[in-house]
Amino acid sequence: MRIEIQNLSKRYPNGNKALDSVNLTIDSGMFGLLGPNGAGKSTLMRILVTLLEPSEGMVLVDGLDASKHRQEIRKMLGYLPQDFRFFSNLTTFEFLDYGARLSGMKDSKTRKNAVGKMLETVGLYEARDRKANKLSGGMKRRLGIAQALINDPKIIIVDEPTTGLDPEERIRFRNLLSTISANDVIIILSTHIVADISSTCRNMALLSNGKVAFNGSPEDLVSSSNGKIWKMTVNNDEMDRISALFPITTTIPVDEGWEIEVVADDPSPFKGLPVEPNLEHAYVYFMDKYAQKNIEVIIDQED
Repeated sequence: MRIEIQNLSKRYPNGNKALDSVNLTIDSGMFGLLGPNGAGKSTLMRILVTLLEPSEGMVLVDGLDASKHRQEIRKMLGYLPQDFRFFSNLTTFEFLDYGARLSGMKDSKTRKNAVGKMLETVGLYEARDRKANKLSGGMKRRLGIAQALINDPKIIIVDEPTTGLDPEERIRFRNLLSTISANDVIIILSTHIVADISSTCRNMALLSNGKVAFNGSPEDLVSSSNGKIWKMTVNNDEMDRISALFPITTTIPVDEGWEIEVVADDPSPFKGLPVEPNLEHAYVYFMDKYAQKNIEVIIDQED
């Protein structure tokens, strides 16, 4: 199973270019799509699930053109949008049963067994008779992924799945997706939460202003920031000065003022000790450099 995204662009009627010549190849396993809000992640997700037409370029799913083979591709898909909604009058079981019917599962006995098994998989069987809209935030997200999985899809796309979840639910959700990804399926995890990527994905891409800023493994992204993260202790005046010069990823109050971690090629005139980077450090470093590069390109074009 493979998704090929070729020269994909999307411009909305108001002139906003949400995607700009995106090229990606996504194979089986967990693939992370990371970027700030407004980077174009949700637009890309909606094109991949055939809910939106691109302005330019194409998406191939196992060789099928997504603009010409919508029905065939939709049968392969499971989708959990960021704003997933529930019918207020349905129980958890009834809602998932309804989703199973929509996916083409006609036989009632087969459907009942499948729904029960899926509720057990996501840890909601004991809540099967509870109204779906009365579930906790974490349980609602689990029911959302259950409806995305009920038709045994080959491609699963989840958009900001852990936003608003407590740490325990976030870990549980990530572990569930990781388990599913072992079954020769593609799972695309779109998020702005770095930890969701670092703990689950072997490959990833960074989106910034609709463009691919990075495409590779999380380890490769982390290595790009080696020697660029610095720890130092500063007073209040120094804190104001350094925050105007460099991105700061960690701020802890101490007796002397502040203990901070700074992202910089060279933190001079301030002195710091090098810190081994993690994915969050790398993300901040890469996005800061990418933004500076784009500013330089715009200035060159104006000149």
